[in-house]
Amino acid sequence: MTVVSEQKTPGSSPNAVETLTVKVGDDNIFVRKAGTGPPVLLLHGGACDSSDWVDTMVPLSGSYTFYAPDLLGYGLSDRNREGYYLSDFADSTRSLVHMLGLKSPLTIVGHSLGGRVALELAFGQPDSVRKLVLIDTTGFSRLARWGAFLGTMAYWVRKVMGRPQPYPRFMMENGAMPDWICLDRLPELKMPTLIVWNQRDPYYTVKGAIRAQRILPQARLEIMPGYGHAPHRTARDRFNNLLAAFLAEP
Repeated sequence: MTVVSEQKTPGSSPNAVETLTVKVGDDNIFVRKAGTGPPVLLLHGGACDSSDWVDTMVPLSGSYTFYAPDLLGYGLSDRNREGYYLSDFADSTRSLVHMLGLKSPLTIVGHSLGGRVALELAFGQPDSVRKLVLIDTTGFSRLARWGAFLGTMAYWVRKVMGRPQPYPRFMMENGAMPDWICLDRLPELKMPTLIVWNQRDPYYTVKGAIRAQRILPQARLEIMPGYGHAPHRTARDRFNNLLAAFLAEP
């Protein structure tokens, strides 16, 4: 593994969060790491970065080693282009797993965009994924009108105020389904899967999660009360308990 830099949080406990930067092809990928035990990969959503996971990594670090990268183009990872394809995120993450030396099958937890990247990894190499946790994930339904409006407004507010766009643009490959819809491929995935969803998600409705749960061979669905797109943040303790119980299952 080529590690560009590595740092442990000063004054922290043995299970505190470390940071490292890994050379993956031509790109430097920033990674947060915490814990001891079997590896779990945490993939953030399309409007955040790996810091999203810190309050999950630390409480559960006694039993698992968590790796949370900034996806290509996000956070402290390299962003050499204005936009990326889904395959770019998946290829970069797959190479990162290899560079980190993480043994398969691997448990992957993904939120929104990160969930869709996790699915792409599982579609490509199903035997390399032990379990999936999918949180308000892209790919089960079209983006809701209100969610599209919120995203467009945020983009134009930053543009009018002269602020840089903090996140890369999503580009669609030839033949790709709108919103990266992948319901037709879900029967391929035989691994245990936990789907976690907010009851009132403004971006992707819970109907898509219910549909996906019915299609996935070994999936169960946990619907969290309330409004929002990130139940792992808004109901952190409940989510952490769900995740810990799911990870502990044989």
